[in-house]
Amino acid sequence: MNQQSTGNYRWTICGLLFFATTINYLDRQVLSLLSPELMHTYGWNNNDYGNITALFTFVYAISMIFAGRFIDKFGTKNGYIIAIAIWSIGAAIHAFAYDMGAAFYTLLGWLGLADIDQANGTVNGAAAITAYSVAGFMIARAVLAFGEAGNFPAAIKATAEYFPKKERSFATGIFNSGANVGAILAPLTVPVIGVMWGWQWAFILVGIIGFVWIGFWWVWYDKPSEQKRLGDAERAYINSDVEAVEAVEEEVKTSWLALLGYRQTWAFAFGKFMTDGVWWFFLFWLPIYLSAQHGMEKTEIALPIALIYTLTMFGSIGGGAFPSYFIKKGMDAFNARRTAMFVIALVPLVVLLAQPLGYISVWIPILLIAIGASAHQAWSANIFTTVSDMFPKKAVGSVVGIGGFAGGMGGVLLNKLGGGLFDYFGQAGNIYMGYTIMFAICATAYLIAWFVMRLLVPKYQPITDL
Repeated sequence: MNQQSTGNYRWTICGLLFFATTINYLDRQVLSLLSPELMHTYGWNNNDYGNITALFTFVYAISMIFAGRFIDKFGTKNGYIIAIAIWSIGAAIHAFAYDMGAAFYTLLGWLGLADIDQANGTVNGAAAITAYSVAGFMIARAVLAFGEAGNFPAAIKATAEYFPKKERSFATGIFNSGANVGAILAPLTVPVIGVMWGWQWAFILVGIIGFVWIGFWWVWYDKPSEQKRLGDAERAYINSDVEAVEAVEEEVKTSWLALLGYRQTWAFAFGKFMTDGVWWFFLFWLPIYLSAQHGMEKTEIALPIALIYTLTMFGSIGGGAFPSYFIKKGMDAFNARRTAMFVIALVPLVVLLAQPLGYISVWIPILLIAIGASAHQAWSANIFTTVSDMFPKKAVGSVVGIGGFAGGMGGVLLNKLGGGLFDYFGQAGNIYMGYTIMFAICATAYLIAWFVMRLLVPKYQPITDL
């Protein structure tokens, strides 16, 4: 059947998934773009901000473990609505973070767990202002992270429901590109909203966008078997390999404990632990870097951040195709992927030059960081595929969950480390050194990950006894 005869409604669903993923990344980036202003307003130090971002990655990592089962329990339609409603509320309540923090500390005071009078007794209540705001933003970030963890499991499940296997990877690539689009749109819109109407409205408006999406999803999404907008030909096309899909879904899930007995699991988890945090670090700390190191404020950071994430799209697309170059040279798929990952791991080394060459022009570190972030996307496209290379289908989801948790923990540690280093060297009047150390970690993390992964799995060893 050709495209015209089967119909196109499934691509409408794909479009909804794309916009949900765009909103997902738009919501999570608002804080980082407003962070220089918020740090000044509430007297945060870098460690305070690091604690806020670390909590987000921690809650996100924990929530990812259970998100898939949550979507399975409530169904794709209702599960997605619940997830995006939670994260949209989480996004909007950032605007009221100080009041939430004050209420939280008041509750702790009633319970005898915090001395509110002592905090309020400091000069101008500065300590209380900082403490209340940090607590409030941590609460809001936790709600946001809890909801956002449901996006990818729901989107992947919806794709499996609406696309035959031969179209599924293409549809996934389309909706996943929403992450890059969201990361590009955020710096182009959030600082402008903050300048025009105040930072609170930036959080509120992006939260409202999520509820608008829910309205479209409620109207346009139903299971293919219940979808009145689907023609018989398109429904038959979607279900053309339904037996194979159902067979996979009915396979017995493999326990985490059993999977942790394999070096292949640890190789993937270590690779994610070492490299996921780099992406989180860039996502959360680049606006502060541009402010602290190069004096950029508010709308001035829009173009540099947008440029960085625009270039990452090339890494995301090109990275997935890169192993085919080595396959054409005669390598098998596993070794071609591993060779491609080694080459990709070399690329972030250019970030080592960001600080030494930054005195020439701010655009040099921006370009070098963009290259490093693009390499991360290329690396990410390949490391996920190593799981399907080595594990049977019934174990892939669980192994990816383990790796996602490990990656989240890597993000927690890198955010905490960054906050501590920036405060330490900032107090010594040498913030330059703090960023130099962090960029060195980001630049070398991929090579370290590659060598440890190779040490754990020196040759192609697919798991056959699960």
